[in-house]
Amino acid sequence: MDSESRAAAGLLAAMSRAAAAFDELRHPFVRREPLTYFQPGGWTTGVLFTLPDGRAVRFSVSFAHSETFFHVSGEAMVEERALVELPTRSAENVHEALAMLEEQVGEVVSPARWLLEQLMEEIAEEVTEF
Repeated sequence: MDSESRAAAGLLAAMSRAAAAFDELRHPFVRREPLTYFQPGGWTTGVLFTLPDGRAVRFSVSFAHSETFFHVSGEAMVEERALVELPTRSAENVHEALAMLEEQVGEVVSPARWLLEQLMEEIAEEVTEF
């Protein structure tokens, strides 16, 4: 297997692991749907939650390739407000970029349950104020 094929296999495996990590995120009172989409030179994977008040909460990571660099980013957003916004990191080496991707997935996924609970508490407080 040549180096490009190994890199492609590594990228596919990393994408699968990232999607699996997001697939494990669940909340008993929040509807969820997985999201994965491809764009020229890259892809994004994550999960989209819809809160009971209708707001969308998105946890995701993105991986892209330009002419000489691989770019990795991650975020957690509720509507337009960032809950977690990681700076885009770049690497020339695909293996370095895949390691960064693993880190970004962890940094987005690890606070997700807590963030969802916080958002649900905000909704509960708003309801009790009425």
